[in-house]
Amino acid sequence: MGIFSRSSISRKSKDGMKIIATAFFGVTFGFLIGISFPSLSITKVSLPTNFLPSNDLSYIEEKGSKIATPESHKAWSSSKGNDSSSSTPIDKSKIWVPSNPRGAEMLPPGMVAAESDFYLRRLWGLPHEDLKSEPRYLATFTVGINQKANIDACVKKFSENFTIVLFHYDGRVTEWDEFEWSKTAIHISVRKQTKWWYAKRFLHPDIVARYDYIFVWDEDLGVEHFNAEEYVKMVKKHGLEISQPGLEPNQGLTWQMTKRRGDMEVHKITEERPGWCSDPHLPPCAAFVEIMAPVFSRNAWRCVWHVIQNDLVHGWGLDFALRRCVEPAHEKIGVVDSQWVVHQSFPSLGNQGEATDGKAPWQGVRDRCKKEWTMFQSRMANAEKDYFKSLQVEGSSNSTATTI
Repeated sequence: MGIFSRSSISRKSKDGMKIIATAFFGVTFGFLIGISFPSLSITKVSLPTNFLPSNDLSYIEEKGSKIATPESHKAWSSSKGNDSSSSTPIDKSKIWVPSNPRGAEMLPPGMVAAESDFYLRRLWGLPHEDLKSEPRYLATFTVGINQKANIDACVKKFSENFTIVLFHYDGRVTEWDEFEWSKTAIHISVRKQTKWWYAKRFLHPDIVARYDYIFVWDEDLGVEHFNAEEYVKMVKKHGLEISQPGLEPNQGLTWQMTKRRGDMEVHKITEERPGWCSDPHLPPCAAFVEIMAPVFSRNAWRCVWHVIQNDLVHGWGLDFALRRCVEPAHEKIGVVDSQWVVHQSFPSLGNQGEATDGKAPWQGVRDRCKKEWTMFQSRMANAEKDYFKSLQVEGSSNSTATTI
């Protein structure tokens, strides 16, 4: 019995030593394995949200854990915008481009056609084959059938480098078909309207953006001494943004500024009657042309179009405001003397009025012209006054804010 007990105790002692040795070996081996690999962090592991209970996730997030939830994954993706190896998801169902023209923000920029022209197109073939030439200049005339012969003579002074537009105030269009050039002209017919009414509605700057110069002419001009191509050359040579041909001195002359000078190519300044010019650089002594036969550069017209009032259809007073559209006006507005015209003063448009209060139709039209001039001047003066007043208010507000 005693021998059995000693052997049993001896075996137990040996077994304990084996367990201790095995445990020590296991711990040592585990330690060696652990230091031989990069440390693993739970921050690098993406666990599904249902892997841990919600209360455990909340606890981990409160402790600053970086476990990737769907929300944190989106934030992480956005922060990687500078990483060329990743891409931010794009919602292809929506487009919004603030730099596009107003109203076209939802279009891809490559499909925005912001400008147009009066070029004629065919109904067949390929679009890029339509145009044999693209005229660089635009000439418009406001016409009635009674001046058909005069307009025919005018149009023939303009080369194929001009698009011709006729605004018909008497509604008679088909009678012009006898002229070959009329078949390629643009005809716009609205009864009893004026040149500036048409210009405001059909010559928007984005419509005429393809043309370097825009001629906005009356129908009663004699052009025996005029050539449109030569005129454009003079305008370019002298840097004129707004101009008109000189007027024959002995007929239809209102202002000294528009009187033709036989010894000059172009003039930009003149002397008027005493007291008419408060400043030699201001109208009517400079920076001035009349509204019967003006010519505008593309850039100048973009401004002038905005000055034209919708309801002041005769345009009286507009010629005194043209200077606001170019700078310096006394250098960029002038009269071309080498290409000159005759103002024939046909009262055709005046006869489109109505007799009222015992007055002839033309008298009513003339009265309206004079009233519009006064109204235009008043609007311009009030607009300037309101503008400068707003600047004073803003300046006062800013000054107060600074003082505080």
